[in-house]
Amino acid sequence: MSDCTFCRILRGELEASFVAEEKLVVAFLDIRPINPGHTLVVPRAHAPLVHDLDDPTAQALWRLARRCDEAVRRSGVRCEGVNFFLADGEAAGQEVLHTHLHVVPRFSGDGFGLRLPPGYSIRPRRELEATATKMRAAL
Repeated sequence: MSDCTFCRILRGELEASFVAEEKLVVAFLDIRPINPGHTLVVPRAHAPLVHDLDDPTAQALWRLARRCDEAVRRSGVRCEGVNFFLADGEAAGQEVLHTHLHVVPRFSGDGFGLRLPPGYSIRPRRELEATATKMRAAL
């Protein structure tokens, strides 16, 4: 994808602060970090959505994300916890349509959080089972 921001970074057309580079995936700092050390783990091959990744690349993505978690915790960057966030599709908040996993260092009072929707509550078992049945059939 010639106009994909992450593909352009990987081709060297745009700058990035790389943390790690592997055969299938790379990690670089987010240009708009939630907190210092906010890292993006990105497959080298263009894949808009998670289901577009092959298994070795998906495994490499999570393996490098775990390494970045460890690195930020050992680096001296303020980090009391870590959120992993992957938006899969525009409706989920994905802004760059190239699969990427955010590794976000967190600390008390950092101001970041998730907002839960109205109606967020424990669901009846029959409703959960109906959804699980549909999902099992789709597997």
